[in-house]
Amino acid sequence: MSSDYIIDQKFEDVYFLEADIKFKDYENCTFHNCDFTDCTFQTVTFVDCNFFDCNFKDTKINYVSLRGVQFTKCDFTAVNFAMTDQVIYEFHFKDCLLDYAKFYALKLKKMQFVNCSMIAVDFMASDLTEVLFDNCNLRRTVFMDTIANKADFSTSYDYTIDPEKNKLKKAVFSTEGLKGLLEKYDLIIK
Repeated sequence: MSSDYIIDQKFEDVYFLEADIKFKDYENCTFHNCDFTDCTFQTVTFVDCNFFDCNFKDTKINYVSLRGVQFTKCDFTAVNFAMTDQVIYEFHFKDCLLDYAKFYALKLKKMQFVNCSMIAVDFMASDLTEVLFDNCNLRRTVFMDTIANKADFSTSYDYTIDPEKNKLKKAVFSTEGLKGLLEKYDLIIK
């Protein structure tokens, strides 16, 4: 992996070291069952890449560009995304573990979280406009000063969102989810 620009490569069962990943550009690459836990991502670009069953747990992600990236069945426990590059920014998660991840103050418009565990995730001051939370566990996830206009929470569960401290215009919720919107009022909903 000596080249700084890697295109159309498949990586399977690779344990990446920090030197393997720093200052690299990956385009149209696929990663299966790879482990990035010892990496500090610094000035790395992923364009049109797919990750399957990869481990990013506790990985440091600084100045990473994610453009057209799909993560499936990956572990991002306690990863801080706050320093990711937000220029031409698009990535999505399916069947991922995102517990304790931080998305503080990011613009995540139209992002998709599908079947993800998102316990105690930090979305404080994030733009979640038109984000899809499809069947996600949002227990103890922090929604404070977020813009979640047109976001879809209708199939997700166990969330608490204060409508007075977040922008939720035309956001979609299920009837069962109303409890999470009214929790601060200590009401009994049957």
